Amino acid sequence: MKDTTPLDQGWSLHHEGDRLPATVPGCVHTDLLDAGLIPDPFLDANELEVAWVGRRDWTYTLELPAHGSRHERTDLVFDGLDTAATVTLGGTRLGSTRNMHRRYRFDATGLTGELEVGFTSAYTEAERVRGLVGDRPNVYPEPFQYIRKMASSFGWDWGPTLPGAGIWKPARLEHWSTARIAEVRPLVTVSGSTGRVELHVTVERTASGAGRPLTLRASVAGALAEAVLDGDSAVLTLEAADVALWWPRGYGEQPRYDLGLTLAGTAGGELLDTWQRKIGFRTVELRTAPDAAGTPFTLVVNGEPLFVRGANWIPDDTLISRVTPARYRHRLQQAADANIDLIRVWGGGIYEQEGFYEACDELGLLVWQDFLFACSAYPEEQPLRGEIEAEARDNVVRLMPHPSLVLWNGNNENLWGFRDWGWEDELKGDSWGEGYYLGLLPRIVAELDPTRPYTAGSPWSGSWDHHPNDTDHGTHHSWEVWNRQDFAEYRASAPRFVSEFGWQAPPAYATLRRALPTEDLAADSPGMLHHQKAEDGNGKLNRGVARHFELPTAAADFDRWHYLTQLIQARAIATGIEHWRSHWPHCAGTVVWQINDCWPVSSWAAIDGDGRLKPLHHELRRLYADRLLTLQPADRDGAPRIALVNQSAEPWTTALRLRRLDADGNVLAETTAELTADARAVHQLPVPAGLLPADGSGKEYLVADADGLRAVHFPVPDKAFAYPAPEFELTVEETGDGALDVVVTARTLVRDLLLQADRIDPAAAADRGLTTLLPGERTTIRVHGLTGTPTAEQVRAAVFCVEPA
Repeated sequence: MKDTTPLDQGWSLHHEGDRLPATVPGCVHTDLLDAGLIPDPFLDANELEVAWVGRRDWTYTLELPAHGSRHERTDLVFDGLDTAATVTLGGTRLGSTRNMHRRYRFDATGLTGELEVGFTSAYTEAERVRGLVGDRPNVYPEPFQYIRKMASSFGWDWGPTLPGAGIWKPARLEHWSTARIAEVRPLVTVSGSTGRVELHVTVERTASGAGRPLTLRASVAGALAEAVLDGDSAVLTLEAADVALWWPRGYGEQPRYDLGLTLAGTAGGELLDTWQRKIGFRTVELRTAPDAAGTPFTLVVNGEPLFVRGANWIPDDTLISRVTPARYRHRLQQAADANIDLIRVWGGGIYEQEGFYEACDELGLLVWQDFLFACSAYPEEQPLRGEIEAEARDNVVRLMPHPSLVLWNGNNENLWGFRDWGWEDELKGDSWGEGYYLGLLPRIVAELDPTRPYTAGSPWSGSWDHHPNDTDHGTHHSWEVWNRQDFAEYRASAPRFVSEFGWQAPPAYATLRRALPTEDLAADSPGMLHHQKAEDGNGKLNRGVARHFELPTAAADFDRWHYLTQLIQARAIATGIEHWRSHWPHCAGTVVWQINDCWPVSSWAAIDGDGRLKPLHHELRRLYADRLLTLQPADRDGAPRIALVNQSAEPWTTALRLRRLDADGNVLAETTAELTADARAVHQLPVPAGLLPADGSGKEYLVADADGLRAVHFPVPDKAFAYPAPEFELTVEETGDGALDVVVTARTLVRDLLLQADRIDPAAAADRGLTTLLPGERTTIRVHGLTGTPTAEQVRAAVFCVEPA
């Protein structure tokens, strides 16, 4: 039987003539941090102080441990090397690598001594390749399209520039004889309650194992299959009766089944190798057949068309080896808590580690997986083309057992970039990646994983017959609003599928305090500006606030600015999602940019770089709930309307209460109606006459309530509305389980009340975000994580709400 020797202890990093203790898996930045030789690059402007790290070559060494194996063959296996490396063992050069997104295996039979992994600077390697293939357009001034390394490690408009090196995934020795299982591709399908697994198996043999008959045995859900193998490949088919379907979260359960495979010799049945994964039975299709309105983009799982409630995912830490399975599970649970049902793994990051996909399988989070191309023209010549094909094949096979994976996507914004960003003229006929997205990658998916759909890019309209970012065809990225417009402009169109849109806000106060420990915080203080990577990011933040509120500009007004920017972020995303959900099934999904951050930064994330929830996260929980009540002040035809959005499996019958109120809380008009929204449907109705506030009124607003859900409509920006000075009572009650209840009773209209619990205690978190209270209403906010019991005055200092101009 094959056995392994983990190589996770005893490594050294060579630095300035010394050998520093090194962690594997890890990277040079974390090793230098552990040695106290560099400051934390996530604090202050230390990122600039460690820029030299990415410009140097680095060497890792390990005295190979004695393993005592008597097997015929010993392989040295690296699950991930970042990135350009030469591997030497006992003075024998085993090979080189040029791709952090691939696995590597070297024959190390009979070799002992010192194992050396020498890394060339990513900049050196990228410039070498640029010299071979020539320049290509790029939206960032870093050479990431010339090296198969995490693009965002070179910096992005939300991330630091920290390209490093290291053995970023596990390493080991594998000892085996006769034969081993080299590759397994399970094609999993289901018809009715019968699950089918077509298991494509490839084996590798030693010289003595050549030509020997071998036995493959597979099992899943009580089904068995066996094959005698004379060559190097075989296909085993298993049919399992009465299997339960795997469903996205919110649609059903997520049962999984153990799929096992053994390889044995026929003589005596000696067990040689095993392989095991958990799989789920489900069907997935992508409906893109043209209709009267254009080209839909509707994901269908187990025959159920979905309105996708999604979020884009970036690497959860720029120093990616620090992301553990437990951290994956926690972050993805936070996504599920926001009622998200799909995670898009964005193409400027990595193919995530197994813990990510395992957590998605368990939580019922669908995975849209980009191939790793983003915002640049990518050369199609060697040496990149061969690396890209090998990388794609490796990762399709690695990830295809996961039922959560439902879509392969060719790239992020490159088809759009070619058409709109001046690339076509600049390229002058040079290759730029189209051959990957429309040729190589769909062929690989069709060959290796035909059970899943492929789309060429995001955004993409399905063909060059339409603009790549056409709202009526395929997927759409909506960035004009954040870049240049008020968020009300989200209502101007109803794309078929919105795969990127977003609005920025700074991270939580406690996160800023940790990242900038000595700074007098201001919107434009040096540290705040360093932790704002977007072009004119603060300008866009400020303009977003100024369209609705008086912009706080005094140094003492930072807390107010911080609250208002987070409020505007939540309102902007709410405006888009409420509008687009009300247009189901014409619009079949939204994937907000973005769910997470990779360091403490002002960004579009709902969860900041320290893992704290922004108000946007709480708002997503409301926006992505099965049932949503929304007031749409003007549809595309200009008619104000109410929408009951029901994504649950049961009809929603409710008593809708509509009230027109004045600023002091007096009811000017009121009506109630019994309404029903069918299952998986939207029920729309016009606002009754006499209920709409007068156009331009700064003294009236509309409130809709149904089953504990609330929607409000103010006809003017906040700065033009006659808000009363907010008055409310606040009491603090201990719950007995270590938590605290903050009870707020409104005496006036209190709009968008927010308790920032981390201002009381950095470890504290509140169970809700923005809440609007009418006069006389009460809400209870539960706070967890406090290390002491604050006074009501301390709590009140952490409470914010909209105030009159």
